[in-house]
Amino acid sequence: VQLQASGGGLVQAGGSLRLSCVASGRTFNRLTVAWFRQAPGKEREFVAASSWGGNISRYSDSVKGRFTISRDNAKNTAYLQMSSLKPEDTAVYYCGADGAPKLLQKPDEYDYWGQGTQVTVSS
Repeated sequence: VQLQASGGGLVQAGGSLRLSCVASGRTFNRLTVAWFRQAPGKEREFVAASSWGGNISRYSDSVKGRFTISRDNAKNTAYLQMSSLKPEDTAVYYCGADGAPKLLQKPDEYDYWGQGTQVTVSS
């Protein structure tokens, strides 16, 4: 599976961004998809995950109510809509995918990764 993340950029605090993750190489609707982020000097942390059909999602407490994960299986694409962005959301955001039908939250549980996209939130 190849994943291509995009959509990052520089935004002011309170603003919004939408990240995209396009997958190829495997039936997309049989993949759990997640977003993680990694700030400088910190470990990669879980942000959100979406079940195969997109009907079940899970979020970290730090983004709950501000971020929304979604997916369009017909387009082999997952999204992360980020609103009310804060400077502490600044990080490289990665999409991950795995064939297990579980909303996994640890980076080492995901077999496939995109290259990351930088999100910078200015105060």
